[in-house]
Amino acid sequence: MEKVKREDIVDYVTYEDHREDFRKKVLGIKNVRRIHLGDHLTFLFENTETMRYQIQEMVRTEQIVRESDILHEISTYNELLGDKGSLGCTLLIEIADPEKRDELLRKWLALPKHLFIILENGQKSYAEFDKRQVGEDRVSSVQYLKFQCHNQKPISLGCDHEELTVTANLSENQKNALWEDISRG
Repeated sequence: MEKVKREDIVDYVTYEDHREDFRKKVLGIKNVRRIHLGDHLTFLFENTETMRYQIQEMVRTEQIVRESDILHEISTYNELLGDKGSLGCTLLIEIADPEKRDELLRKWLALPKHLFIILENGQKSYAEFDKRQVGEDRVSSVQYLKFQCHNQKPISLGCDHEELTVTANLSENQKNALWEDISRG
């Protein structure tokens, strides 16, 4: 997938002038790439535009002007994008009750190893995850994952953890959006 380049990022004052239009565009992009799996897992598949938005929002919020700091933000967020033939996503483990959240994040310690995408050829591709986000006794409620798609269109998303076994078929719009992201490179 194409990475965000320095020339894609404008200063926070200029961004503010166009923020509302850009925000509407990106929310539409995110909407079709947001996939709920069961009651507690939400996957947001990222692409160049969603990462550009995140970087612009950080530059705006933090009023970042130093070139090295902007380059650091670009580098950090680009790590979340999939490479050619793969998809990057943010996983949110959403549990409203704090006590229940703590309990489940402990029970689901191995969750990242059990997340997969099913491709159009029937192949199951398990997530690659950042091991720094899994502690010794609990998993973080936000995970950054990558799925190798081997130039195949994803058709389903699933989890085979013993505490959370669930699969969701993707809509045609979701399949096509993710395929578009995989094809870019």
